[in-house]
Amino acid sequence: MRSPRSTLADVLADLGRAFAAIDARWYLFGAQAAILHGAARLSADVDVTVALGDRTVTDLIAALAAAGFEPRVSDPAGFAEKTRVLPMVHERARMPADVILGGPGLEERFLARAEMRAIDDVVIPVASAPDIVLMKILAGRPQDVHDALAVLRAQHPRVDVARVRGELAELERALDRRDLVSAFDRLLAQARRP
Repeated sequence: MRSPRSTLADVLADLGRAFAAIDARWYLFGAQAAILHGAARLSADVDVTVALGDRTVTDLIAALAAAGFEPRVSDPAGFAEKTRVLPMVHERARMPADVILGGPGLEERFLARAEMRAIDDVVIPVASAPDIVLMKILAGRPQDVHDALAVLRAQHPRVDVARVRGELAELERALDRRDLVSAFDRLLAQARRP
């Protein structure tokens, strides 16, 4: 007898179905991905990035509606065009899902490095542990820093430190910042302590 599927797995399965309907590539990131990589926390929402290719935001909205999602804003297409975010909610589970419209560059790298992971009986692409650390350091909010540290504690032997440092240095140059590599080095030192 098969175990019942979790609410999160149901939501992810429906997201996967929507993206497959329009041949869009995607990956899970945010708190749910951090949890999969070792962060001990709770989260009641889902964050995914989708690469639309030749498809439009209107195509995406229609595919999500067919898969059981409704917008959380009155003009979802207009909102997405301005913010690159499509705030949705899963109708049955009432779980919020933020669908980020991926762009060229770093998000393409994250997509290429996504790892297939199982949640219950649903196999989905999840941002890699080093990419989650990078994303969380870039976001920089206290919970994000805590998540980055938790993922590093759980995964640091498998994290390509040189790659993460290199990409953070690249982001520092692009964003005219000087705090990302040092933040990573501090977290890495904390993660390596017994």
